[in-house]
Amino acid sequence: MSDRRNPRSRAGAIPIALIAAVLGLLGATAFAQPAFAQSEILTVATDGDDANPGTVAAPLRTIQHAVDLAAPGTVIQIRGGVYAPETNLQINTDGESGNPITMTAYRGEHVVIDGENMPYTPGELDGSIPRPDRGALHVEGDWWVFRGLEIVHGPYGIFCMNCNNNVFDRLVTRDNYESGLHLFLESGGNLILDLDSYGNFDPRNNGESADGLAIKEGSGEGNVVRGARLWNNVDDGFDSWEFTSPILIEDSVAWGNGFNRWDFPDFPGDGNGFKLGRGAETATHTVRNSIAFDNAQHGIIDNGNPASMLIENNTAWDNAETGFVFDRSTSTLNGNLSVANAAAAALGSSGGEGNSWDIKDEWSEADLASTATGVITGPRAPDGSIRSTDFLRPEGYEDLGADFSNGGRCGAHGAPAT
Repeated sequence: MSDRRNPRSRAGAIPIALIAAVLGLLGATAFAQPAFAQSEILTVATDGDDANPGTVAAPLRTIQHAVDLAAPGTVIQIRGGVYAPETNLQINTDGESGNPITMTAYRGEHVVIDGENMPYTPGELDGSIPRPDRGALHVEGDWWVFRGLEIVHGPYGIFCMNCNNNVFDRLVTRDNYESGLHLFLESGGNLILDLDSYGNFDPRNNGESADGLAIKEGSGEGNVVRGARLWNNVDDGFDSWEFTSPILIEDSVAWGNGFNRWDFPDFPGDGNGFKLGRGAETATHTVRNSIAFDNAQHGIIDNGNPASMLIENNTAWDNAETGFVFDRSTSTLNGNLSVANAAAAALGSSGGEGNSWDIKDEWSEADLASTATGVITGPRAPDGSIRSTDFLRPEGYEDLGADFSNGGRCGAHGAPAT
């Protein structure tokens, strides 16, 4: 592990509101150029040259060279194409509050960072990946904005270690040889917005650990996940194993996780939509206005986290096991909907009110406005949000379950928290 930074308390006082302000400044339209003061714009293109000045007319060739030149306020704009470096991108420079470093696709062009040529793609069976080699993007910097990039075939897609106050906006992390996006150790104040993470798998573990999104084995206040879609990953959609600080998850969807699509022998994958533990009693995660469906095990589960979590207005549908499992915590569940799972809920000492199992014993798909998945799993809206749909909305119960009738953003249940 790098010892270049002292985690100290800066991960604890996390100004998510400042990150939201930065997002606003970065442009109201998709991939607009930032409006805040900036020291430099560096352009990268597949036909560039690192001896160039990095203008649009004379771009750089490698993303790493642009990263090495970046300072607070720098915008790295990447022209469309496939970038396949032989070593992972190391991001260690810090931006500043109100003056982040931005790495973005140029005017919405399709940028793919392909890690297939990097070491550990895949790692050997039962082997380990050294920390510096984890991630096609290995991030240890603070105050970065990553926007509109597709990360594929990496030894992890993005591995963010001791990283704080970053924005991960409208990214795709798919088909990586470990989790798609992974936050680790002292990492706080990060905003993960409109992430699509799918098809991630781990041949070195026969499918035991690759999640769509993982915030694991660490701490840091103020991490927010909003508008994520996590599907067809070999293990879980979302996993917060041993992360001891609260995480907010809202307006997100996890489906199809935990199935052995890669024919691994002795397959150990789990297959939960949202897995919220294990952790200390301080890991009081919140999940609201989110959907878990068609997962190989449970919809949303405490996974042995003993904390008092808040689980509000979520929907679990057609999961192979239980919709909501909170029998090893003291959580509060309000307004959640469980339909067509093997069991509705397992609560133990957890409680709450207004859930489908509180309202009536039997629910079926006939109670739902729609079970058509095409919109919620299809292309996103131009602003990156999930398109509006009445998917899994219960007829006659407007305060029950997740509501994506306005594209999520906490549905009818209130504005997103900051």
